Amino acid sequence: MNALLEIIPAPPFYQSVGRECEVFTAAFEARLPVLIKGPTGCGKTRFVSHMAEQLGLTLHTVACHDDLTAADLVGRHLITGGDTVWVDGPLTRAVRSGGICYLDEVVEARKDTTVVLHPLTDDRRILPIERTGELLHAHPDFMLVVSYNPGYQHVLKTLKPSTRQRFVALSFNFASPELERSVLVTETGLDAGRAASLVTLAGQIRRLAGVDLEEAVSTRLLVYAARLMVAGMDERVACRAALVEPLSDEEDTLAALETIIAAQFG
Repeated sequence: MNALLEIIPAPPFYQSVGRECEVFTAAFEARLPVLIKGPTGCGKTRFVSHMAEQLGLTLHTVACHDDLTAADLVGRHLITGGDTVWVDGPLTRAVRSGGICYLDEVVEARKDTTVVLHPLTDDRRILPIERTGELLHAHPDFMLVVSYNPGYQHVLKTLKPSTRQRFVALSFNFASPELERSVLVTETGLDAGRAASLVTLAGQIRRLAGVDLEEAVSTRLLVYAARLMVAGMDERVACRAALVEPLSDEEDTLAALETIIAAQFG
């Protein structure tokens, strides 16, 4: 008889670079919301997943976007089997039962959507649900966490000061070369030599950010490139697929990036 094996994912790997774990834990214990700022792919989401694991909390993640409504967070009435029933959204589920509600790239959400967060980010810690007439008091283990990329904002996509000042804030950036090499080796099994070459390449490409590139190459993309290499792909092909094509569509920029890669993995 064949046995079905339950695959249990390993806890997310995260290497602390300062006192961010200490601040996050203290914020949870003090029932304070947390705002995480940093460039795309620098480890914000990985950090939140790591802290949820460390604190033993359920993680409710919402990827924010232009069409995200308050109902998507709070909940809505749905017709099920001929009956109209109320279905909680991820924010309400976390408020009722505890856990982290993580709003990734919160500035992408509509302004009228983020207003629903305000009563949860002060000493009231309440969530009014107009559709059901409920006034929920947050579970003791509820925590609100939001993130965004300051470098990707423009005038129409910023957090209002009245919202920002409701959070404890942490600033993230790309890891040091030494730590980034360690992440690649630990996360993918890539040998130390090629990991060092990838990190050096990332540093060269990041110097183009804001000039020829809108965003810098992320640690996430370095991990993708490393995984392709570990799978047996040629270094230059892996870098083209993971580091070049995702960053730009401009032929001149692509050619410049190819030149950088050829110099590193020629």
